[in-house]
Formats: sequence, structure tokens, C-alpha cells
Amino acid sequence: MSFTLARHVTRSATEGGMVLLDERSGRYWQLNATGATVLEALLDTGDEALAAAALRERCPSAGDRAERDVGRLVAMLRDAGLVVS
Repeated sequence: MSFTLARHVTRSATEGGMVLLDERSGRYWQLNATGATVLEALLDTGDEALAAAALRERCPSAGDRAERDVGRLVAMLRDAGLVVS
């Protein structure tokens, strides 16, 4: 499955993660470092399981929770209209 940012969304890396800007509304979302890791993996691979693996690699304590956390982030990004898949 492909996973891309919506055309009206720009991203910018920050010291602590990433900021997403919806250029239509002027709203922005701040992702912490683990959220940015997950989003980068999703954009690179389009695969939630691989994004969960990247999360576990960055944060081993995520364990079995990683898939659920990735799914919740994906749902939030979709609900906000920030991504297209």
C-alpha cells in the first residue's frame, strides 16, 4: 500500500521530531521523535508492520504495543487529512 502526505501538507524535521503543516488551514501538528520515526517508515515503505518494526528498533520497550501505536498514529493522520493511502 502506498502512504503519502497529502499535497497540501509539508513536513519539516525538528530537533525533537517533525512538524506537519496543513497549508490550506494553517494548522500544524508536532510529532515527537518516535512519531517522526514511524511516519518516515510509513512514507518509505507504505507498510504499517515495517513501521512498527522501526518503532521497536528505536524504542525496544514498545514491544507488542508497537502495532497498536502505529495504527493509532495512522488513524490520526488520516482523520486530520494529512495523509493519503
